Amino acid sequence: MDNNFTAVGLLWRFLLALALVLITFNPTQFSYLHWFVTDFPAVTPLKVVVGLGLLIAWIIFVRATLQSIGVVGVVLMAIFFGALIWMLVSWGWLDLHNTGALSWIILLIVSLVLTAGLSWAHIRRRLSGQATVDEVEEH
Repeated sequence: MDNNFTAVGLLWRFLLALALVLITFNPTQFSYLHWFVTDFPAVTPLKVVVGLGLLIAWIIFVRATLQSIGVVGVVLMAIFFGALIWMLVSWGWLDLHNTGALSWIILLIVSLVLTAGLSWAHIRRRLSGQATVDEVEEH
């Protein structure tokens, strides 16, 4: 097991999660979703191959997140970030009618949740000294 989890490793995980989220969808019209719906229902093989690659990446990221922090962890993070958005709105720093800003914030939050899921085993080991072990089935 790699014991060299660093801030750089955390940053790489965040950048990978952010790239996956923003390549899939973002408000700029330069995303897979926007590209896919262009000329729909005509679908090209390239769009299908890229879409399947993104689907595989999402499955890997979501599965890792659910295995490490679980549904309860994801829900707690969603509640935390929801409260954070509420606080920013109450302070007047964020306008809920600004859908562009809200979209970017939500995309960033999804990236942060995926980053936490990808990094939690390392963070837990650092905090508690306990390694996380996957369950192994014996046949």
